[in-house]
Amino acid sequence: MLWSTQWLPEAWRRTGAGTPRSGECISSRVPGASTVPFTIAAVDSMIRAEHLGKVYRSGRLEVPALRDATFSVEAGEFVSIVGPSGSGKSTLFYLLGGLTRATSGKVFIGGVDFSMLDDTERTRMRRARIGFIFQKFNLLPTLSARGNIEIASEIAGRAEPLDQKYLEHITGLLNIGGRLQHRPSELSGGEQQRVAIARALITRPSIVLADEPTGNLDTENSDAVLEMLRRSNKELKQTVLMITHNPEAAAIGDRIIHMRDGKIRGIETGSGTVGRHEW
Repeated sequence: MLWSTQWLPEAWRRTGAGTPRSGECISSRVPGASTVPFTIAAVDSMIRAEHLGKVYRSGRLEVPALRDATFSVEAGEFVSIVGPSGSGKSTLFYLLGGLTRATSGKVFIGGVDFSMLDDTERTRMRRARIGFIFQKFNLLPTLSARGNIEIASEIAGRAEPLDQKYLEHITGLLNIGGRLQHRPSELSGGEQQRVAIARALITRPSIVLADEPTGNLDTENSDAVLEMLRRSNKELKQTVLMITHNPEAAAIGDRIIHMRDGKIRGIETGSGTVGRHEW
């Protein structure tokens, strides 16, 4: 079993104690530890959710948005999560990305119990390991396409200079190499979404989380973006988890997780296809 200490809490790394054993509560070997114990799990999957739940509260009112979600995603796998509005899929997206805390259950990212990290550690891991693609492209209007891509590397706090060859590779892969000097207002919706995908990929994340990446696009641009997302998954070896309400878009995944009323209702094998393409 291979481990990396890169994703462990700072207090653990300062001890020089080496890599922990599977299932070990590391606070037991961190002198003076007063925080919640941080547990390491065997890295048998890239993402693992165990009995994950989220309840939103407003005064005395409790609204369960996610109930007892348990599943795993293997490294390099493309998994689609599909369901209608209010099914809990977006809540699951935010929990897996560390953008909100679970009410119950656990999330393991690369073997690390993500749900037990403090805010600083969770932010560090999110920046280093996860790339986000949103339905609203969230591009900065005053920057060129290149600037919008490059800023992701700066935000991640990378000390090394940006790999220009890799930038050329992914922008070529996404067919936007000739549009990098244009600002978002000068790009089509499909081009803007491809810039957003390149921004998510530029830091070489282990995981790409995509929330309704085709939601604002017409059919032609939707198919193009799905093709590019699947191609990047295959060629760059990233684990991809895509949230969608569209069963046709969901079919591109290796597996499809169906959600309704905050629960996982079923898991099936995807076709791995979009349009006439098969991956």
